[in-house]
Amino acid sequence: MMTAISKVQDVLENYKSAVYEKDVDQFLSTYATDVHIYDCWGNWECKGISSWRENVVMWFNSLSEDRNLLKVGFNDVTLEENTSVAFVHCAVSFVAYSEQSGEKLRQMTNRFTFGLKKVNESWVITHEHSSLPIDMNTGKGIFNLR
Repeated sequence: MMTAISKVQDVLENYKSAVYEKDVDQFLSTYATDVHIYDCWGNWECKGISSWRENVVMWFNSLSEDRNLLKVGFNDVTLEENTSVAFVHCAVSFVAYSEQSGEKLRQMTNRFTFGLKKVNESWVITHEHSSLPIDMNTGKGIFNLR
């Protein structure tokens, strides 16, 4: 069982390390059971930890199958919190590397917003929204604006 995360910033650190390690349980430990996610991949939304688990398992499995390591970086982090709720927005970079050669394969940056609440003295993500700006001429996402 994961130790309680007492600082909002530690939620982001847990996110980074869990993605790098492809550790589904560690990754999901920072989400509320009733999490509501608006992601920019596939489905319009994801409601609840079970549904989110399915997406995360597919994501991590695809990284393993491709033999990729994924490093996450949080930039321009803005954090507001009080004793029971917190709000974070930032730019999140995902950089894929080959497990074998260490060669950088690709990179993208998304905009993220997290809503968090404190449950049993631990911060958990209750809402997550990721997005990409859209090129109005092509209708395609702009992956590397930064």
